[in-house]
Amino acid sequence: MKFYSGFCLSNDKGLFTEFLKESDYTIAGFSYGSIKAFEEAKKTKSRVDTLQLFSPAFFQDKTDKFKRMQNMYFAKDKQAYYENFHKSIFLPSKIDTSLKHEEGSAEELEELLSFIWKADELKALQDRGIKIEVYLGSEDKIINAHNAKEFFLPYADTYMINHAGHTLQLTKGNII
Repeated sequence: MKFYSGFCLSNDKGLFTEFLKESDYTIAGFSYGSIKAFEEAKKTKSRVDTLQLFSPAFFQDKTDKFKRMQNMYFAKDKQAYYENFHKSIFLPSKIDTSLKHEEGSAEELEELLSFIWKADELKALQDRGIKIEVYLGSEDKIINAHNAKEFFLPYADTYMINHAGHTLQLTKGNII
């Protein structure tokens, strides 16, 4: 299995162990890492059976103003941006984790904010026989999970996890 971590994170694979398909033919990613996993699945000539996207970075429904503000806040004070981001990805859960911050770059932030998921590329993966799974938290404070669900639904088995935020950590409830 190949796993790609989220923006300015490492050690986050463990958050998804209950969902991960541990197979040599699975590519998975969390948030920004979902973009990297998707790109890997598109370009690889190796066998891929499953592409798992955990809270994929889905910002194509956000305004240019929102994206400029994110870039501005990051440029102004990276450390404050990291701290606020780290708190927000776990809401509404109060789980304390040992996730390690990595130094994220302005280029990576710009990439994740401006990335456009394309229906024809998802369809092409489906046509290659790749099963796509998308996992979303109903209480996500980073992306609009409901908009993401509507977008991915025609191309992926899409799971909305009630009472979970961006990291899919449950506070209560079930998967729907």
